[in-house]
Amino acid sequence: MSQASDNPLLRSSTLPPFAEIEPEHVVPAVQTLIEEGRAHLQALLAGLETPTWDTLVAPLEAEDDRLEQAFAPVSHLNAVANTPELRDAYTASIALLTEYSTEVSQNRELYQAYQALADGDEYKQLTSTQQTVIDNALRDFRLGGVSLEGDDKARYGVIAQRLSELSTSFSNNVLDATGAWYLHFDNAEALAGLPESALAQAKQAGELKKHDNGEPLGGYVVTLDFPSFLAVMMYADDRTLREKMYRAFVTRASADGVKADGSSAAEWDNTGIIAETLALRHEQSRLLGFDNFAERSLASKMASSPEQVLEFLRELGEKSRPRAEADYAELAAFAREQGCDDLQAWDVTYYGEQLRQHQYAISQEQLRPYFPAEKVISGMFDVVARLFDINILPVASFDSWHPDVRFYHIFKDGEQIASFYLDIFAREHKRGGAWMADCRVRRKLADGSYQQPVAFLTCNFTPPVGDTPSLLTHDEVTTLFHEFGHGLHHMLTTIDIAAVSGINGVAWDAVELPSQFLENWCWQEEVIGMISCHYETGEPLPKALLDKMLAAKNFQSGMQMMRQLEFSLFDFRLHAEYNPENPVAAAVLLDEVRQQVAVITPPAYNHFENSFSHIFAGGYAAGYYSYKWAEVLSADAFSAFEEEGIFNQTTGKRFLQEILQRGGSREPMHLFVSFRGREPSIEALLRHGGLLERAS
Repeated sequence: MSQASDNPLLRSSTLPPFAEIEPEHVVPAVQTLIEEGRAHLQALLAGLETPTWDTLVAPLEAEDDRLEQAFAPVSHLNAVANTPELRDAYTASIALLTEYSTEVSQNRELYQAYQALADGDEYKQLTSTQQTVIDNALRDFRLGGVSLEGDDKARYGVIAQRLSELSTSFSNNVLDATGAWYLHFDNAEALAGLPESALAQAKQAGELKKHDNGEPLGGYVVTLDFPSFLAVMMYADDRTLREKMYRAFVTRASADGVKADGSSAAEWDNTGIIAETLALRHEQSRLLGFDNFAERSLASKMASSPEQVLEFLRELGEKSRPRAEADYAELAAFAREQGCDDLQAWDVTYYGEQLRQHQYAISQEQLRPYFPAEKVISGMFDVVARLFDINILPVASFDSWHPDVRFYHIFKDGEQIASFYLDIFAREHKRGGAWMADCRVRRKLADGSYQQPVAFLTCNFTPPVGDTPSLLTHDEVTTLFHEFGHGLHHMLTTIDIAAVSGINGVAWDAVELPSQFLENWCWQEEVIGMISCHYETGEPLPKALLDKMLAAKNFQSGMQMMRQLEFSLFDFRLHAEYNPENPVAAAVLLDEVRQQVAVITPPAYNHFENSFSHIFAGGYAAGYYSYKWAEVLSADAFSAFEEEGIFNQTTGKRFLQEILQRGGSREPMHLFVSFRGREPSIEALLRHGGLLERAS
C-alpha cells in the first residue's frame, strides 16, 4: 500500500466504505492507528502539567474513536461475511489490539493523570456524567492491572493476549463445526412433518450447496443453522432423523463432533480451549487481588457479590421449579399417549409443539403466514414511533456487504439523530444468533457538532424463497423486537461522551433491560394488529388465533425458566468455584448443575458447553445471569405501561428520558428508580411468566 489514503479504513468517513474494504487493508490500518495512538499518548502526557477534561479525556476519546471507526466494520464483516482471508486478518488484528489495550490500561503515568484529575479542583466542577467517566476509567485501570509490577505485570499481559486468542478460536470452531455438517435428501419424504416453509428452505439450501465439481446438490438439505435445526426438531416425524440432528448439534466443537461425510470433526474441539480459558481467567483475577473471576466480573456490574447472584438464581429456581416439574410431567404423559414411552432430549421440542397444538390449537407455523418480515419491521417502527416520538425512514442507496441488508435513518423533532443497518436473514459464512453492535457511537466533536450513533442489527431468520416473502414465527418477531431494543438504547442516547454514550458504560447485568422491555409489545393485542397481516390476503391475525397465541404465551414457561437458570448457574459457578489445584471439568460441573435444577436430563454426549459462545467468546463470562437479572428490571418497567397504558405518551417519554437517553451516565439502579419511582420487584417477572400462582 503506497499511501495511507489508499486504505479505506484510514480515511475518515461518516459510514464505513464496505465496498472498498479488503482483507489486506485490515492489519496495516490497525498497525498504523496503534502507532499513531502510542505517539499521541506519549506527546499528550509529555506536555501535560495539570490534567483537565479538555487536555486529557477529550483528546484521548477522539483518538480512541479513530481506531473504533476503523475496526468496527472489520469486526462486523468477520461475523456476517466470513472468509478465510478476512478471518486471518481479523485474528491478527485482535492480537495487536489486545496488546495495545493492555499497554494502555497498565500505563502508570496515564493512570496517575486520571487520578490527579479526580483529586483536583476541576473534578468538582464537572458534570455528573463527566465524573462517571473518570470514576469508571480509574476502576478500569485497576481492573486492567495498572498496579501490577515486574513479573506480575508481564504475566497479566501474556494472559490477556492468550485469552483473546482463545476467544477467537472458540468462535471460529463453532462456526466451522456448524458449517461442516448437513444432511442431503433426494426427496422430501424423509422430512415428513416439516411445514411447507421449512421444506422450501431445505430445497433452496439444496440448490445453494455444491458438489466438489461446483454443481448444486439439488434435492433437500438441512443444516445446523438454527432455523433449519429448529424446524427438524419441532416438526420432523422421523424420530431417528431428530436424534441424528440433535446429536450433531449438541456435539458441535467437541471431540464427538462429525462432518457431513461422517468423518470426525474433532479438529474443532473446544474442550481444551475451555479448560485453558478458565485457568487463565482465574489466574488473571488472582493477580488483581480477587478470589476468583466471578468476583472480578461483578466489579463493574449491578450485583454486589457472588452470594447475591447465587441467592437470586436459587430464589428464582425455588419459585419456578414446581411449575417446571408440572410442565414436564404433562409433556411426558402426552408423549406416552402418542406412543412414546421413553421421552428423550430429541423428542422434547417435537412433542412440546404437538402438545401446544393439542391444548391451544395453535403452532408457530400457523402464525408464520401472518408475520411477513416487511410488515413486522414496519409495524415495529410504528410501535417505537408512538412510544418515543421518533420517525424511521429507509435509505434507498447505501454502501453494503450484502444485497439483503437495509439501512435506515432515525428522526426526532424533524432532525436526523441516528442510523442503523438491518441484516436479518440466515446465510452461509454468517455467524448464527442475533445481536446488536456499534458502528458509530454518539459523541461531541471538537468543532461542537455531534457524531451520530450508527448500529448494526443482525438476525438469522428464514430468507424469502421464490415468490414467498420471508415469514417469521412469533418467536422470531420477539427476537427482532429484542435486538431493536438494544439498538434504541445505543441510538436514542443524548449523552455526548463516548465512554458512557448509548450502551457504553452500562453495567452488564442491566444492558438487557431495554431489549427485554421492548419484547412485551409483541404480546399486546393492539400491537399485533400493527405487525401482522397474511402475506397473501392482507388479513390481520384473526382474533381467534390471537386469543390462542396469548393463551399459549406461558406454555412450558417453568421448563424454560429452569433451562435459563441451568445456564446461569453453570456459568457463574464455573467461574466462582474454580480451583487451580484441582480444576473441575466444565462438563462435570454442568452435569452437577443439571442434576440440581434441570427437569430434562440430556444424554451424556451432550456437550452444550463446547458451543456456549456467550461465555467463552462473548461478554457474558460470569454474567449470563444478567438475562434474568435484567428481566426483573424489564418486567417491572413494563408493568408501569400496564398500569398507565401501553402507548401512554407520558410514560414513554419518561422511559426514553430516564433509561434510553441516559446511557451509562448514572448507576442503573438510580436510573430505574428515577423511571419507576421505586426499586424493582421480582413479582412482575413471575406474573408475566405465569409462575406467580406457584410461587408460594
